[in-house]
Amino acid sequence: MNSLPQGLAEALLPWYDAHKRPLPWRQNPTPYRVWVSEIMLQQTRIEAVRGYFDRFMAALPTVEELAAAEEETVLKLWEGLGYYSRARNLRRAAQIIAAEYGGQLPADVKALRALPGVGDYTAGAIASIAFGLPEPAVDGNVLRICARLTACGESIADGKVKRRFHEALKAQYPSERCGDVTSAIMELGETVCLPGTPDCDSCPLKDKCLAMARGRQTDYPVMPEKRPRQIQPRTVFILTCQGRTALCRRPDKGLLAGLWELPNVEGRLDEQEALAQAAAWGCGPVKAAPCGEAVHIFTHLEWHMTGWRIECAAAPERFVWAEAGERERYPIPTAFRAYRSQLC
Repeated sequence: MNSLPQGLAEALLPWYDAHKRPLPWRQNPTPYRVWVSEIMLQQTRIEAVRGYFDRFMAALPTVEELAAAEEETVLKLWEGLGYYSRARNLRRAAQIIAAEYGGQLPADVKALRALPGVGDYTAGAIASIAFGLPEPAVDGNVLRICARLTACGESIADGKVKRRFHEALKAQYPSERCGDVTSAIMELGETVCLPGTPDCDSCPLKDKCLAMARGRQTDYPVMPEKRPRQIQPRTVFILTCQGRTALCRRPDKGLLAGLWELPNVEGRLDEQEALAQAAAWGCGPVKAAPCGEAVHIFTHLEWHMTGWRIECAAAPERFVWAEAGERERYPIPTAFRAYRSQLC
């Protein structure tokens, strides 16, 4: 692998000053705000995070308030962002920070890395952006930039490649504005050095890019072969009884752990099978009506859902039967969004 070209910070900082977006977490970048934003931004688009970040900060503006919050309060604020283990880890880490660090995030990358849900990337982002330390934050965007700059023919999924780029970037950090260097590289990967069609003419590093010099920008980065997602048919039930709707809680471990959901089972059930399932739950089903098909895509799994709305004569205690005004208390994942509009 070729070495990273020199002078990256000097080229990036003037460009960043002229082109950085006014993102809410860039205003008053306290360690707490930076941390929450970076956890939210993991595997999530920036535009999707803006509203969630503002709402979260308004509800839980300090580490201490996050640490003291009920888990369901945090999950409700997170509802729709997905990857809910991030929210649980955020709360767990806040409790550690409140108990062990006096409510202040530690200004040390190793201590940050030890917090639940904080990996190398997030620790680097907090350390550099919030504390001004010379610590890179190397994610897929940054790896793509580095791979193009060096025309790296190795897979960026290889841990050795990631470590080499991390150390090469760290060696170029200046004594000042470390956080802006980190933010500038992020900004470049999110707005210019894009995966499919990079805007090379607008890139402040174009004169340093080996892939561009060779006319092979789209050949990089080298990615591992993706495994096809597993397709899982499921049947989703809107069970109603006297104006209330059945909800149940998922297991504490696994996919969507601990969240509330509409009752559902594996497989694609027809009307008679759906009525039989509701009867087996003790719901005394009266009549059923189809309520549509939907697909929800997880990272390695697709749910292909069939919905049935079933009027019930009984409300067994295996479910929570919530009235319309009560349902807002329960964090229900986005997977069921297609059916939520049909709840009574």
